[in-house]
Amino acid sequence: MDSNTAEAKHLLSFIERIERLDEDRKQVAEDIKEVYAEAKGTGYDVKIMRKVVSIRKMDHDKRREEDEILDLYLSALGMAG
Repeated sequence: MDSNTAEAKHLLSFIERIERLDEDRKQVAEDIKEVYAEAKGTGYDVKIMRKVVSIRKMDHDKRREEDEILDLYLSALGMAG
């Protein structure tokens, strides 16, 4: 019984930590949403801002590779600038 009780407490500890982190994640998501809303209110294009954030997260080489492939595809479709 003592072993089961200790295991149950350990499991509960994990569950509670996950629940706290999930609440933190929800708060951070709400904070990010507010920042985008504020930026939109000052005239920035939020869609483009999201793309910029996404690009900044990417590895430089990976981004360059994707850009090259995109250029190749656009060129093949006659859409290259």
